[in-house]
Amino acid sequence: MDFRSDTVTQPTPAMKQSMFDAPLGDDVYGDDPTVNALEQFAAERHGFEAALFTSSGTQANLLALMSHCERGDEYLCGQQAHNYKFEAGGAAVLGSIQPQPLENEADGSICLERIKQAIKPDDFHFAKTKLLSLENTIGGKVLSLEYIAQARALCDEHGLKLHLDGARVYNAAVALKVDITEIVKHFDSFTICLSKGLGAPIGSLLLGDKALIEKARRLRKMLGGGMRQAGMLAAAGLYALQHNVERLEEDHQNAQYLADKLEQLPGFKPCKHLVQTNIIFAEVEAGIDLFTIAKQLKAKGINITPGYQGMRFVTHMGVSRADVDELITELSNLLM
Repeated sequence: MDFRSDTVTQPTPAMKQSMFDAPLGDDVYGDDPTVNALEQFAAERHGFEAALFTSSGTQANLLALMSHCERGDEYLCGQQAHNYKFEAGGAAVLGSIQPQPLENEADGSICLERIKQAIKPDDFHFAKTKLLSLENTIGGKVLSLEYIAQARALCDEHGLKLHLDGARVYNAAVALKVDITEIVKHFDSFTICLSKGLGAPIGSLLLGDKALIEKARRLRKMLGGGMRQAGMLAAAGLYALQHNVERLEEDHQNAQYLADKLEQLPGFKPCKHLVQTNIIFAEVEAGIDLFTIAKQLKAKGINITPGYQGMRFVTHMGVSRADVDELITELSNLLM
């Protein structure tokens, strides 16, 4: 059992069969039919002109930032944004793009007034503010459609492009009970991670207009991302988009169930009210050694992510309701 992340999902037998049966070509030449089918399907499904298959969400985000911004430009993002905090500083190191992180609100959003104040004036002393990057979901939290529309209006008012790190954007759509196009229609570009809750073994997509994707494709080659017979991986991504979206609701229900059970354990603080999708951040009282508990659980075949103030649990297609019950039983025994 693995509650560390939804990145640990394994391809289903049906997905593996689709990979085995995939017709292949050389994607650098643009003639891998399965990669082409994935990119075309993704673009049409989400209402964008073009899509690009990439090796990872980190690469897809970096390509978006480098495609929107030039050297010496700036992008605005949240202090907790993945493409600022957890992607090795790629935008600054490889793109010479200055990040301007702003504090995230409790709901994961960024105060629109704070964004407005952070936009640099047209003065050669400052980097040029070109882009606002949002993340949805962020820490498992879902940005509201109203907020996204307001962010779009702000960007239009100030001449900024709007990018979405949508690694788990399908979780957001399922939680809001809307078609994904209701979210992504507000953005100039967005990414989808295929290898999290959607269950593919590898890969992400970047979507935008044709000019942006052509630029990103060139940059992908520069960043070492020219893949050859990539159709076997693309087939898994195509299968994920076509078959594994609706089941995300099961992950959300299991997360709520797990949070409810955690609240009943000694030393765990209420957390169910904070759970919107498949990610739980559980706080514990002082004196509980989470790192020791994590080692003890691992010895029993259960992986979790401990922290200094609490622990993160992530539900996914590899976690059943019975697995949740077993985790709770083992935790209860350790806390007795």
